[in-house]
Amino acid sequence: MEISNELQDIWDELPSNVRLVAVSKFHPAEVLMEAYNAGQRIFGESKVQELTAKYEILPKDIEWHFIGHLQTNKIKYIVPFVSMIHSIDSVNLLQEVDKYAGKVGKKINVLLQIHIAKEETKYGFTEDECYEFLNSGTHKTLNNINICGLMGMATLTEDINAVRSEFRGLYSFFNKLKQKNFSSDDNFGELSMGMSDDYHIAIEEGSTLVRIGSKIFGERQYY
Repeated sequence: MEISNELQDIWDELPSNVRLVAVSKFHPAEVLMEAYNAGQRIFGESKVQELTAKYEILPKDIEWHFIGHLQTNKIKYIVPFVSMIHSIDSVNLLQEVDKYAGKVGKKINVLLQIHIAKEETKYGFTEDECYEFLNSGTHKTLNNINICGLMGMATLTEDINAVRSEFRGLYSFFNKLKQKNFSSDDNFGELSMGMSDDYHIAIEEGSTLVRIGSKIFGERQYY
């Protein structure tokens, strides 16, 4: 597989308002460099140790996005350099990110992860929990984070209509929050949804960030 060719095919498909997050987890640094040399600059990782190791040895103009479940005791390792955290799935985690960002004098861009799948194994706020949190105004006291939008993962199913329904529901929820809670906040504009198997549907349903791994890099090399 030619990584550069796969990237070009994806770039050619993406509307101008949609950015590609190349999901590079479990792939070695030299593979990421192939994508980097082809022009890709946004990479997504889901393991803190792997992300920090790659950050140390790869070019510093890479925009690193953390997309996995984040434990509070690991926040401090990525805050100094991460560009965006997609997977804020609790109020406590958001507060901890704010705290560590303050320690390094940085504002961190984050997305609130919303549980839209039928699978219990997925993380995230329910819509009701998200409304409750935002209506409480707690987020307005956090000075070291920018809430830039939402992230969601669809159910792992071959039922395209089910996937489309979940993405469409998240887009609708995003618009409700934009109107009600973030109408004067220009930061709130990102909707991260869609992976290798369903990103075409996600784009049609309003995604602005697609997280694509296996289509670019092939099957993951677990190590």
